[in-house]
Amino acid sequence: MSSESDQRYAMMDEKKRKRMISNRESARRSRMRKQKQLQDLTDEMGSLEVANNGIEGKIDGITEKYMICAAENNVLRARLTELTERLRSLNDVIKNLEMVGDATQLPDPLLKPWQVSCSMQPIPASSGIFQL
Repeated sequence: MSSESDQRYAMMDEKKRKRMISNRESARRSRMRKQKQLQDLTDEMGSLEVANNGIEGKIDGITEKYMICAAENNVLRARLTELTERLRSLNDVIKNLEMVGDATQLPDPLLKPWQVSCSMQPIPASSGIFQL
């Protein structure tokens, strides 16, 4: 009977040993899997950082172009306001000329400044004006 129980214990010891080896191998494979996953995630993080830096650069470039366009747009809006006011003023002038009638009879002192419509009176000068 002792030989039979020794054999049973030997089989149980063999099963324990095989199970222990199997568990160790399983744990080793699990650690290797986790290490590979960590390395894959680290590689992906690096590539995503590179892509992110590229996108940030594009955003900076587009933002700069936007600021330039916004400044040009402001200039154009101011110019539009100025030209609209000038057009309104010129339309008022045309309206007033139409009300007067024949505009060819009106003197234009800006076009012919030497033909001023007021009378020219000589200005008398005395000899004492330029003395101190």
